Amino acid sequence: MADQAVTQDLGDIEIEATPKGGLNGKKLVLFIVLPVLLLLGGLGGAYFAGLLDPLLGKHDATAVEEEPLAAPQTVFFDLPQMLVNLNTGGRKNNYLKIAISLELTSQEDSIELQNLLPRVVDNFQVYLRELRVEDLRGSAGVQRLREELLMRVNNAVHPIEVRDVLFKEMLVQ
Repeated sequence: MADQAVTQDLGDIEIEATPKGGLNGKKLVLFIVLPVLLLLGGLGGAYFAGLLDPLLGKHDATAVEEEPLAAPQTVFFDLPQMLVNLNTGGRKNNYLKIAISLELTSQEDSIELQNLLPRVVDNFQVYLRELRVEDLRGSAGVQRLREELLMRVNNAVHPIEVRDVLFKEMLVQ
């Protein structure tokens, strides 16, 4: 009688009682599906956050000790100080006094650059004489000057690699 539905007749009202033995839909979602989804979401978040990497055997690239690569050698080559008059287009003369240092990759390059120094100075002088005072204003103007001089020096001393042009002194008058 426990497995069968019990019905009672109370006059006009008929009541049917069924035994509660299984999980209905709400209890299934509440006690099984929701915790599984929360667990999977937490594991996914931990995986993407990198918290599971030590457990999964993934190692950080910096943690693995490898033989360090030899740092490239840096050599600085000082050019002679230059004084050029700027292109003003008028009667007033403006001058640029500049001291430059070149960043090279090796000491052998500085020896070779010493032999090509007249070509480098000539390229710089020709370019600097065509500049106007407005071309040198602000950090953007100085950066453009640096890039232009770097391109010119690398073209003049082609087999030698010049990494950077460094301004030691720059005075516009």
